[in-house]
Amino acid sequence: MKISTKTRYGMRFMIDLAQSQGEGRVALKDVADRQGLSKKYLEQVVAPLASAGLLDVTRGNQGGYRLAREAASITLADIVAASEDGLELLDCMGSLSTCERAEGCPSRRVWGGLQAAIGDYLSGLTLADVAAPAAGSNL
Repeated sequence: MKISTKTRYGMRFMIDLAQSQGEGRVALKDVADRQGLSKKYLEQVVAPLASAGLLDVTRGNQGGYRLAREAASITLADIVAASEDGLELLDCMGSLSTCERAEGCPSRRVWGGLQAAIGDYLSGLTLADVAAPAAGSNL
């Protein structure tokens, strides 16, 4: 199981914005430079985050990006769900109709438990939690 590059970069982008909160709008190029990421690819990464209402985007000379809400009210689950089009590990986890065996499938319970644990973990962490200095040591 792998988290996509789009999701990883989206998380880095959102954490960077959370750390820059209070500085006004942040240019995409500035985040790309700080994070060592391609600006062109980052443009694709931020689109679903903006569509999900996580980013406030202003175009133009004085434009840029900022969080649409306080960092403490955006969970990591919000970011992953926007970037990955949901949190389902398997197609059958989103809907019983995708597999004729889903209703009584014993392995589906295993994957469902793992999915719930991941969802609970990501829902329990906010951008404010991970953007705080030395946050990585407490996670």
